[in-house]
Amino acid sequence: MGKIAMNEFERLGARSVPMGRADMAVDAGLRSFMLGVYNKLALGLVISAVLAYAAAYYPPLRNLIFGTPLYYVVAFSPIVILLVSSFAMKNPSPTGAGVLYWSIVTLMGLGLGVVFLAYTGVSVAKTFFITAASFGFLSLWGYTTKKDLTGMGSFLIMGVFGLVIASIVNMFLKSGPLDLAISAIGVLIFSGLIAYDTQRLKRTYYEIGGDARGTAVATNYGALSLYINFINLFMFLLRLLGNRN
Repeated sequence: MGKIAMNEFERLGARSVPMGRADMAVDAGLRSFMLGVYNKLALGLVISAVLAYAAAYYPPLRNLIFGTPLYYVVAFSPIVILLVSSFAMKNPSPTGAGVLYWSIVTLMGLGLGVVFLAYTGVSVAKTFFITAASFGFLSLWGYTTKKDLTGMGSFLIMGVFGLVIASIVNMFLKSGPLDLAISAIGVLIFSGLIAYDTQRLKRTYYEIGGDARGTAVATNYGALSLYINFINLFMFLLRLLGNRN
């Protein structure tokens, strides 16, 4: 899913920009843009957490989602929506991009209710704070580093596809060691994607050149990419560190 969200930056015309120019520029507009992305991301995470908690502990909602086939709709519809939007939204509007973001946040939040059912509350809280701290460090590094991370992107995307294939295979093998390896590799891949996407957002901002419509669209898609990376990092860390109920 992170790959689909990142592709939207390409459609905004984010070509390569000399990193020296980007790093040396002290731009109030860039700071405002990034703050808008992080605020939208933070609000999305709060809403997802509230929905996940409600889906796990509010009996009518829990029984509706996890006791009926609706669970499969909630679980797989984010992927379907992202796939469809990547073809249908060739020139996304700020409203369309916003609807896409909040739809994914809502559906993934409801689906994350399974986390509270499967793991102890202490494990969930501890892993969330570890994820948040890691995200902050990685995103800051991606924002400030002078190293061009573009080349790392293709490798990370290939890694995501490899994770998906390995996860599907392990659904049948049910191998504990393979599951551990998948989780560890997943942590590394999505850690890299957080830094990569943060730097990509800087490039996108400079390429847009202050266009209000493009900035609004990029804010939504930027928040979506970082949101997906955060959730995946959290889930892989939870599989490694969490204590099951």
